[in-house]
Amino acid sequence: MLQQRLMWIVWPAFLMAGVLEMLVFAVVDPQDMHWFGMPLDLTRQAIYTIAFFVFWGVAVVSSGLTTLLAMSPFEVNRCPMQPMERPSGCPKQGAC
Repeated sequence: MLQQRLMWIVWPAFLMAGVLEMLVFAVVDPQDMHWFGMPLDLTRQAIYTIAFFVFWGVAVVSSGLTTLLAMSPFEVNRCPMQPMERPSGCPKQGAC
């Protein structure tokens, strides 16, 4: 289930990072970019690569938050341990 959820997060984020890359760099020339007033001393390919990973990271956070918010209360509150294995004082000691 964890692998499936991870793919629900990472794959759409990857696709959206590609779309963002195309949209941004259709308008912006990487050689004209500046960082704190200084021109970037990177090749176009390096700027494309860094931007893609930044876009992918932002999209992963967004997709992950969406997946977290879509979880049911049962999924969030369930304890992975069997009732007899739970430590004393566990708030879910009596729960199933």
